[in-house]
Amino acid sequence: LHMKSSPLSGPVSGGDGEQAAARSARALGARRLAATALRHVIEKKASLEDALARSGARGAFDLDTRDRQFARSITVITLKRLGGLRAALNARLKKPVDATPPEIAATLLVGAAQILFMAVPSHAAVDVAVELTRLDRQRAGLAGLVNAVLRRVAADRSQILSSLDPQSDFPPWLMARWRAHYGEAHARRITTALALEPTLDLTAPMDADGWAEKLGGRLTPNGSIRVLTHASIETLPGYDDGAWFVQDAAAAMPARLLAATKGERIIDLCAAPGGKTMQLASAGASVIAIDRSAPRLERLKQNLARMRLEAQIIVADAASWGGDAADGILLDAPCTGTGTIRRHPDIAWTKSESDLVSLASLQTRLLDHAIDLLKPGGRLVYSTCSLEPEEGERQIDEFIARRRDVARDPVLPHEAPGLSDAIDRNGALRITPDLWSDPEPRLAGLDGFFIARMRRTG
Repeated sequence: LHMKSSPLSGPVSGGDGEQAAARSARALGARRLAATALRHVIEKKASLEDALARSGARGAFDLDTRDRQFARSITVITLKRLGGLRAALNARLKKPVDATPPEIAATLLVGAAQILFMAVPSHAAVDVAVELTRLDRQRAGLAGLVNAVLRRVAADRSQILSSLDPQSDFPPWLMARWRAHYGEAHARRITTALALEPTLDLTAPMDADGWAEKLGGRLTPNGSIRVLTHASIETLPGYDDGAWFVQDAAAAMPARLLAATKGERIIDLCAAPGGKTMQLASAGASVIAIDRSAPRLERLKQNLARMRLEAQIIVADAASWGGDAADGILLDAPCTGTGTIRRHPDIAWTKSESDLVSLASLQTRLLDHAIDLLKPGGRLVYSTCSLEPEEGERQIDEFIARRRDVARDPVLPHEAPGLSDAIDRNGALRITPDLWSDPEPRLAGLDGFFIARMRRTG
């Protein structure tokens, strides 16, 4: 995350008063959007994308695409380093930052994030934060406090950065769970990996080697293309031609393990956003994609058209939809998504342990329904992008225990190249984000996933 293309990446030139005023307004608007979106995530448990959309709709200034992207970058880095930012501010405040008025807390957090983690001149971050505070009539009197605290953060930057612990950037309840399940050392590797910038992985149904070369990327061990770029996806070679689609390397594994073949009837339950549907369709299977979200399925239709692939799209509740028996079912179940925090940092602060209970119950219902939609001998692949055992190992252990018509179909090492060490004692894949280390951080890691394959017996 950097500032090369931000509106404050260089000094205002030309002495044009109107141009300077416009730049100042956009700079304030971007920070205001970031601070407001941050509040939506923390206070209302909104997703990052929803928070940005809602906040932007109420923005006081018109922002162009570049300014909105800058606001998004600020919000993302603030959420990624929220625990450390709070600690740094608390050490320089008389009372905790969360005890200050929420508007001031958000302004301090996004200001500190720019100073510590983004290539923003400290004076610019401080000045804009102070100006934002002065624009709020109710909080204008706290402008001096904002100025003093952020200047101390800037002065102590090196000391703060050297003392930060990645584990402090996650809620205590989540860290306690990971330490208990994975052990202290593995939990630390997971948090370090989740703090990295997410990779850009692509799935090319045809000629992955050729497209990796054309895109200046490289193939991951399991055949995804990993690209080192910050360019807009739509501008990359092959996008308009439908040569590839965006999909994390771990997210590509469930469909690959289902191993659909031409002519098979395959059901993709909970299909949106659609990467797995496109994988199955590109294998020549007759795919039925089911999801309850009509807008998300509409995006899937658009991507299928771009990829020149076909699938039957049905808007329905996957837990109750009925149809003819299938040869294979892919159930990528709704979950907490804790394995994707590097890509969706809001998840760490919008989910709670209580969400595990409701989501695990839904996963149970989906599993029991999915197996009834399979032909005898048919294959079921269950996956979640979660690091929590209730949504993975325990869910499948209980499923096998209560259903006599289900048997495990273990994943074999040659089916999971580069991930054979992630195969557990029951033949399921437990992928954690710290796998696939690389000297270049932007080429390291992948999303956390649990994937189990089973067959219907009888």
